[in-house]
Amino acid sequence: MDRLVTFMDSGRPVVLVTGGAGYIGAHTAKALAEANFLPVVFDNLSSGFREAVRWGPFCHGDIRDADAVAAALDAYPVAAVVHFAGLIEVGRSVTRPDLFWDVNVTGTGRLLSALAARRVPRLVFSSSAAVYGSAGRTALETIPETAAKDPASPYGDTKLAGERLIQAHCRAYGLSAVVLRYFNAAGADPSGLIGEAHEPETHLLPLAIAAAMGDGPALTIFGDDFDTPDGTCLRDYIHVTDLAAAHVAAVRAALAPGAFEAINVGTGFGCSVRDVIRTVGAAVGSPVPTVQGPRRTGDPASLVANPARAQTLLGWRATCSALDRIVTDAVRWESQPAYGAGRRQRQPELRSQFAA
Repeated sequence: MDRLVTFMDSGRPVVLVTGGAGYIGAHTAKALAEANFLPVVFDNLSSGFREAVRWGPFCHGDIRDADAVAAALDAYPVAAVVHFAGLIEVGRSVTRPDLFWDVNVTGTGRLLSALAARRVPRLVFSSSAAVYGSAGRTALETIPETAAKDPASPYGDTKLAGERLIQAHCRAYGLSAVVLRYFNAAGADPSGLIGEAHEPETHLLPLAIAAAMGDGPALTIFGDDFDTPDGTCLRDYIHVTDLAAAHVAAVRAALAPGAFEAINVGTGFGCSVRDVIRTVGAAVGSPVPTVQGPRRTGDPASLVANPARAQTLLGWRATCSALDRIVTDAVRWESQPAYGAGRRQRQPELRSQFAA
């Protein structure tokens, strides 16, 4: 803890952001810089973009490469680490569980070993509501951190395993850690400099925008017979700017050595698939073409956070996450030339090592 206190009190404390060239990582690096931290991005660019690294130094490396991780930590006086590096596609985790366990769990283990050797005092971990699954809840019940953990995919399994590995390191080595369980990150920075750019894109909002703009196929609605007000799934959408602010709050949080906190990051309010479709159509100025599909295996009717603990422990709450604002910022990003997603220029050679 002394190292964190020392750097917090002198100059710009250095935060290593693994996966910081990706969607949420880049927004968090920007938020850290605006909060007077120096974000050092560590990324292998398999799914991130070099153009998204704008607010601090860049270290190229894979989270599973112990030497690369050590070199990044030794190059800077790192006071804290925000750990995003990992694979996120739920469907792909079903077909390549071995790859997901290797990157998400082995990679986290390599990072933790390096942190313990250097006595880095603080870790903030990018986790997911996928650790909860859908067991033991009514359709419209919000989810507290104490809810049963029953992941419905290998992706969720790896996030829960990562959490448990981190908690064990907290007990063994005195690391203090905050695990942030995201619900549905969406939107883009209002500046338009950075935004959502996945390859392939699987998230509802950018797919809906592409369909409305005529740059993608009709949007498939997976199921319309759920126990929700309009029959489509309810999700808790959080603006990526709010999500980035939660990471800054977690880096700053006053925690004792060895403390481990798991915290939901959401709004406490659910929006349906049809809500998103209507809002996108209004923002773009043309309706979203849709086709009706069957339910996907493992899709819960509702995933909505109980975010009270974030307010209590971090002093954080969502302030930018009204659906119309999320959509407006996302449409601005998708409407301009930039790196990354949808109709933009791809960089497939950077992703070849993760080919299935």
